[in-house]
Amino acid sequence: MTIQLNEENGGKVLVVHVSGKLVKVDYEQFVPEVERLVRRHGKLRMLFDMADFHGWEASAAWEDFKFGVEHFADIERLAMVGEKQWQHGMAMLCKPFTKAEVRYFDHADASEARKWLSET
Repeated sequence: MTIQLNEENGGKVLVVHVSGKLVKVDYEQFVPEVERLVRRHGKLRMLFDMADFHGWEASAAWEDFKFGVEHFADIERLAMVGEKQWQHGMAMLCKPFTKAEVRYFDHADASEARKWLSET
């Protein structure tokens, strides 16, 4: 699994590129970075880019659930950019687990996702 984090808009937007299958150790990089940005900026906007993403191992799915509970109110907007029908469904399923406004965008519309994240 590859996870790549990039800050945009002065750190107010976190772009998370994931590919392959998420494993538990991936959260050891991801969670502290989110927490650092929340301490610095308050609520974040996040673009979750799922190019070539294949899901989670069971232990990583648990880490993802814990992250959602612990950071329920730390994300203001979440743009999920994907290329598969199940990824669209995943975006809809995560809505009850966050206070964030969640939208799904097809990969062809990634620029629209960035535009939406930067709107006030």
